[in-house]
Amino acid sequence: MRLVRTFSVAAGAAVLTIAALASAGTAGSAGTPVTAAGNGAAATPRAATVATGVVDAGRHSSVPPTTSFCEQRYHLACYQAGQIQTAYDLPALYDEGVEGQGTTIAIVDPFGSPTIQHDLTVFDHAFALPAPPWLKVIQPAGRVPAYNPASADMAGWADETTLDVEYTHTIAPRAAILLVETPVSETEGVTGFPQIVRAENYVINHGLADVISQSFGATEQTFPARAALTPLRSAFQNAEARHVTVVDASGDAGAADVKLDGSTYYLSPVTSFPADDPLVTAVGGTQLHLNAAGRRTSPDTVWNDTDNRAVNKYLFGHAGPDPLASGGGRSTFFIRPAYQDGVANVAGGRRGVPDISMSAACNGAVDTYSSFAGQPAGWYPTCGTSAAAPQFAGVVALADQVAGHALGLINPMLYQLEAEHARGLVDVTSGANTVSLTQGGKLHTVPGYRARAGYDLATGIGTVDGKYFVPELAALGRFW
Repeated sequence: MRLVRTFSVAAGAAVLTIAALASAGTAGSAGTPVTAAGNGAAATPRAATVATGVVDAGRHSSVPPTTSFCEQRYHLACYQAGQIQTAYDLPALYDEGVEGQGTTIAIVDPFGSPTIQHDLTVFDHAFALPAPPWLKVIQPAGRVPAYNPASADMAGWADETTLDVEYTHTIAPRAAILLVETPVSETEGVTGFPQIVRAENYVINHGLADVISQSFGATEQTFPARAALTPLRSAFQNAEARHVTVVDASGDAGAADVKLDGSTYYLSPVTSFPADDPLVTAVGGTQLHLNAAGRRTSPDTVWNDTDNRAVNKYLFGHAGPDPLASGGGRSTFFIRPAYQDGVANVAGGRRGVPDISMSAACNGAVDTYSSFAGQPAGWYPTCGTSAAAPQFAGVVALADQVAGHALGLINPMLYQLEAEHARGLVDVTSGANTVSLTQGGKLHTVPGYRARAGYDLATGIGTVDGKYFVPELAALGRFW
């Protein structure tokens, strides 16, 4: 299940389209990709049997859309790379020479993108970012089929790859990037996971990366039993043993998530694998509230666009609600790990998700550039915890540089920093990941979790001020 949502930006006319839904389909009205036209034009839904994919919205912007452009045209905010860097107080680190030098981030995606080298170059030029030391593509789990622009699945993963590469690079601009492509699409249950595990074990066994970033997941209940996860955990166990950090997106449907059919939702709170794995750092989503310079106009809140009429209009062609929020909750498969003992009052006896959060909101999307066939080349504001996970992978790479070595499993360090009220952690205390949706002709609400002081099941221990968080995490890493 991909965790990315992308809009296309048209020049002149207010048009946004969904490009890569979070799965092969989602429940109720959210399951149909639509083109939503501005200026009073009616939205035209596509047939529900059509796989989700990129919808051509016409001529695209040749420059990244600004926050004011998106707010005026779409009533949504969008942010450029420099705004994201400033929001997390990273320029202070860059000024000290901390940009990820000497580290490598592996990004794992089925199929990848055929134009990622070119697209990252365009992205870097637009935002005055340095090129990474290198961007290499490997296919250790088998040859990836040739890109087919008629395949909505391949186009969706190309969108995912674009977001992952461009925003881990935004955060750690001088870290090397290893794009690890796999030949089978990951969906609910176990499909595609064996190839992903094989690829990740190859990366770990050959010492190719310090951090692995993933932006996919499957609802726990779509696995036949917890035992089905045993072979799928080998890469995470291997990563722990070899001091490689693994991060994963916590999900885009709040306290809900999709069933095995990929088209209907569980109507009671659920969580997803592998974000729920105690050996993985689960990254949830916040909403940034920024001005043009990237400075906050108000504190971060839990990402929840479920009832945002503008978001729903442009994603789905109607006012909503649709489940669009930071994934979080308690695992049914994993008991509470020791590092969460200090937050047992919230997690209970189970593994709590997420651990930490970064920008993910659709009303606060990040600008990406892509040019692969099947959609017009141009700039696409993109949202979801797929944006949050690679951003945090970049933060970890910065801390690896400061520490002088890979930090490995950082979760115990995160919760120690939370217990110490570290200056680099920014608490998120407003919002919730409760979502609503129409399914079976009825409106349902899936109760989620509210943000609170300290740890919560919507944003974890909060988000980061990189200027302080990076050296704090690095300092702890010297003792673990």
